[in-house]
Amino acid sequence: MIEINSLTKRHGRKVAVDNVSFTVAPGRVTGFLGPNGAGKSSTLRVLLGLDSADAGTALIDGRPYRSLRNPLRTVGSLLDGSGGHRARTARAHLSWVAQSNGIRRSRIDEVLELAGLTDAAGKRIGKYSLGMGRRLGLATALLGEPELLVLDEPVNGLDPEGIRWIRRFLTEYAADGRTVLLSSHLMSEMAGTATDLVVITEGRVVADGPLEQITAGHDSLEDAFFALTDANQEPGARKW
Repeated sequence: MIEINSLTKRHGRKVAVDNVSFTVAPGRVTGFLGPNGAGKSSTLRVLLGLDSADAGTALIDGRPYRSLRNPLRTVGSLLDGSGGHRARTARAHLSWVAQSNGIRRSRIDEVLELAGLTDAAGKRIGKYSLGMGRRLGLATALLGEPELLVLDEPVNGLDPEGIRWIRRFLTEYAADGRTVLLSSHLMSEMAGTATDLVVITEGRVVADGPLEQITAGHDSLEDAFFALTDANQEPGARKW
């Protein structure tokens, strides 16, 4: 389970995340939806121990990320593509990551096949397309067989087949009782994948609840989103 409690993060004088609270439960795909600059990435960076909060907490199974031993065996994440060195091959990158977190080496071939990269395992990462880099990032996130996944724009650069695969995979992953937090600004992907939604704008949560309840009374998720993020909306999150 992921628990964000009264989280605040500032960048200089700018408040990027303003007293944000929400929970991501096992067995669900929770979509973290908001426009660019809404505070999604800042929230995820604090959750994954890349930045420190100015106030509040971000916990994974009741603990901060930085206190996790072999963290990739607890939570897999994808924030900025593959993260691999451009001169390394995909297999070498995954081998290094596996060794650093005590992950069995046989898992490398499993995630390469799962991500559709078996034939490109010996290719240098610097020659990967955007979509292939995204697939490698997903393979890295899955390497430790984690119970939680935190993914930021995972379909960016993927072809239609890849998008269809990630939708199906995340649905099945959550159905096995695991936890998925999926951040995006693409409403079509959220509508096709998420079971729950957290909507954030200008650093504040404006809606938190099941997808079908947030979209009730609207023709689409897009219509609900723009109604919720309209500048004339009163502050404060709507709970369903």
